[in-house]
Amino acid sequence: MATLTVWKFDTPEGAEQAEKALFKLQRQELITVLDAATVSWPEGKKRPRTRQANDLWGPGLLGGMFWGLLFGIIFFIPLIGLAVGAATGALIGALTDIGIDDKFIKDVRSKVTPGTSALFVLSSDAVIDRVHSSLREEGIRGELIETNLSAEEEAKLRAAVEDDHQDA
Repeated sequence: MATLTVWKFDTPEGAEQAEKALFKLQRQELITVLDAATVSWPEGKKRPRTRQANDLWGPGLLGGMFWGLLFGIIFFIPLIGLAVGAATGALIGALTDIGIDDKFIKDVRSKVTPGTSALFVLSSDAVIDRVHSSLREEGIRGELIETNLSAEEEAKLRAAVEDDHQDA
């Protein structure tokens, strides 16, 4: 099963650093990254900068159209106004099947703000504890915003992150 996770970082560069670290972990076969994209939002900018990572990972599973649609809905559609409201609703409805619903969009929109960044990862076959410890060793700490893991899997992941924050 593929897992979609969104990680927020407190700097505009954090997501790109995490992406590079995941690439190393993939070479070590600790995770299979099917597709990924980053959002970086420097202070003072009106909009975030987005980038699909398929140039690093090979052909992405979801493709640029998916990421463009998702980021458009999360970050840019609110700026366009009500003229596209019905179309946006239909698009959001189509994304619900893969765990992207109104709550997901609102959570990401509220947390990824100027001065932050986010890493969107579609992955499988992750050895979660080893991935987490490897990222921690590299000094990479992010906040899990959203995932389509089961409630039990998400609780384990959040517990690992919370344990890390208590150790710091």
